[in-house]
Amino acid sequence: MKRHDVRQLMSEGIFEDKPIKGELEETNISWVILTENHAFKIKKEIRLSFLDYSTLELRKECCQKELELNRRFSSIYLSILPITYDQGVWKIGEGAGKIMDYAVCMKRMESAKRLDTLLKHHDVDPDRIILLANQVAHFHQHAEVIKGAFNLEKAKELFSDLNSVQKVVLKEFGPAFSDTILKLISFSDDFLSRHAIRFEERIKEGLTKDVHGDLHCGNIFLYKTPVIFDCIEFQDAFRQIDVLYEIAFMCMDLEFFGRNDLSNLFLDAYKKIILASFQKDEDEAIFLYYKCLRANVRAKVFLLNSMTEPISEKKAQELTKGKKYLDLAMEYHRNLLENN
Repeated sequence: MKRHDVRQLMSEGIFEDKPIKGELEETNISWVILTENHAFKIKKEIRLSFLDYSTLELRKECCQKELELNRRFSSIYLSILPITYDQGVWKIGEGAGKIMDYAVCMKRMESAKRLDTLLKHHDVDPDRIILLANQVAHFHQHAEVIKGAFNLEKAKELFSDLNSVQKVVLKEFGPAFSDTILKLISFSDDFLSRHAIRFEERIKEGLTKDVHGDLHCGNIFLYKTPVIFDCIEFQDAFRQIDVLYEIAFMCMDLEFFGRNDLSNLFLDAYKKIILASFQKDEDEAIFLYYKCLRANVRAKVFLLNSMTEPISEKKAQELTKGKKYLDLAMEYHRNLLENN
């Protein structure tokens, strides 16, 4: 489906014999139609280096995988529904028309309860953060262990991909700031080489698992029982990771919002359940490195978004967020230098 098809579906289509009439949210890889009671996620017809949604069959398979994987965390994932078109009528659900695409159908949650929104409004209950940490830790305890070997060169490539935003950083922030990317990459290469044995040991200890892969504040609703959603389905390698890399994302993102207190609270609660994740002193440095890596990846996402954003106000917002995440990565870098 194209953007105009999605808008037509949203404004004129039907679901369960009623008009859909929803709001539209868009990401780089999907559209989400929000109605009063449901959310319908539709994957874009794209192929990137890390995902392939280029055919109807591939999108259907990925929808099914998304449903199955996310049901490990939450009951809000309901079903996979065809999107049909027949004689000018768009419909979500079984119909007589041609199947144009598929949607992941979810329960609609309150946007105001999304964790990133609550953080912006300084309205986060610390007890809920403890509940969230407990929920994540219990899931990690029972998640599938992934065996393998530590690939040093691949780990270096993951961090050094930050170089892909070198041009936009140079253009928008100047040469002095651009140099920070080279410093970060050089430091990462050295850190990974010096700690390669411990990274390998952690895999052998069963600390690489099939987890969420994208555990940041925008993927959590902070209800009485926290709701975790939108785990990565399109690339197994992004989801099958060290548990410290998983929780580093949450802690880093809380710190991005200036809530180091909540980050520490989350980590302390998690450790009480899975103390084995920090078996050696070296693991503390690895956790800090993982926070640096997560800030790196997040910075890259927003800076790349800014390169294609046509609206100047939104472009400025993407650049601001990207720079803030880069600043945070440099802060972690300095902390690692001081402690090693």
